[in-house]
Amino acid sequence: MVHGYHVIIPMDGFWLPNDPRGSLSETVRRWEFARFGSATKSLERRSLDELTPDEIDQRNAARQSLRFPPVSLNPIQIQAIAEGFAEQVAKSNYTVWACSILPEHTHLVIARHTYKVEQVVNLLKGTATKKCLDTGCHPLQKFALPGERPPRMWVEHEWKVFLDSEAAIEAAIRYVEENPLKESLPAQSWPFVTPFAGLDPGWIAYH
Repeated sequence: MVHGYHVIIPMDGFWLPNDPRGSLSETVRRWEFARFGSATKSLERRSLDELTPDEIDQRNAARQSLRFPPVSLNPIQIQAIAEGFAEQVAKSNYTVWACSILPEHTHLVIARHTYKVEQVVNLLKGTATKKCLDTGCHPLQKFALPGERPPRMWVEHEWKVFLDSEAAIEAAIRYVEENPLKESLPAQSWPFVTPFAGLDPGWIAYH
């Protein structure tokens, strides 16, 4: 039985579907970098250090072909996203066991909900985007046409791992909590995160 999800939400331009490091994408949907190769779906990930010079050149060329620069969040934008997440968590009564909002992607460990996880993520992304717009810190604001919203700052689809045991949940939480440290960033603590206290051994009801 699935009790929760480890969700990864990349910012736009961070991890392309044909990234030579591997991806979870099965197709390349955007024409501007389709010419740099087919989707590299793989459960394994290689680091940048493991790529050949030709693969690095291919990756850089694909990133440079994007219509807009890859999104990399600053601390003000990260705070706005956290405030947006907090609003949606309270509104929809989500249980979030861990969250790390990094410059180029976000990790969340979320308890199973009556909504599908894809809907949970879309609502979180939507509220966070609105908060960035309302506070004037959307990372692609300068590319907005007059009277229109700026280009999207998130990729269209999230990556998700199904968590079916306490051990799996605890491992995902550790991974997410340690992620900022691996990128030489401070540890994060968000008020909308609920500490994991184990699974109810009896009947488990989700909101």
